[in-house]
Parts: sequence; C-alpha cells; structure tokens
Amino acid sequence: MGGYGTWHLAAAQPEQFAAIAPICGGGNPQAARNLKNLPVWAFHGAKDNVVPLSESEIMVSALKARAGNVKFTVYPEAKHDSWTQIYNNPELYKWFLQHRRQPTVG
Repeated sequence: MGGYGTWHLAAAQPEQFAAIAPICGGGNPQAARNLKNLPVWAFHGAKDNVVPLSESEIMVSALKARAGNVKFTVYPEAKHDSWTQIYNNPELYKWFLQHRRQPTVG
C-alpha cells in the first residue's frame, strides 16, 4: 500500500524508524500524535488521479498541528507515478542519511 502503508506502519511502530518518506498516501490524522517526533518528508503528485493530493495534505496538516518534524513536496505536473521523480532526487537520500533512530527508553 505504498504511501498508506508507510503512514500506517510508522504510526504503529514509530520507534522502528529513523525517518519516513510516504509517497502518494494518507492515513489516520489521529495517528499523527505517534509521529510527531519522527522526521517525515511526504511527497505527492498534484495531478494524481489514483490517490487525491488531499490525503497527503491531511496528514501533513495533522503533523504540523502537533509541531511535528514534517516536510511536504508536491510535484505540480506529476500524476500517481511521482515516485520516479522522487527516487531520482538525490536530496531525499541526503535527508535520510541525516537521521538516526532514537533509542527507546526501557
């Protein structure tokens, strides 16, 4: 489930990730409380005819409302296959490498 799966799995187990980059997906905005300390860079194609742009916008807004660490990039001409542009963006990989998983307090 791509972007939906990314949002869902990270919200269910945020301690397992250093950062996430959901692409063309959405999730439960209430679950954003679990993601507020996890760096997120969400992506979506503005012309996506499979998953509405609003799905990503809702999650990004929910994270911003909780002072989450979130970036959001919309590719204005991209449809649902926006991942091609995203995976070709070297900035994504630089961003991922800036993050480390936070130790859990047991």
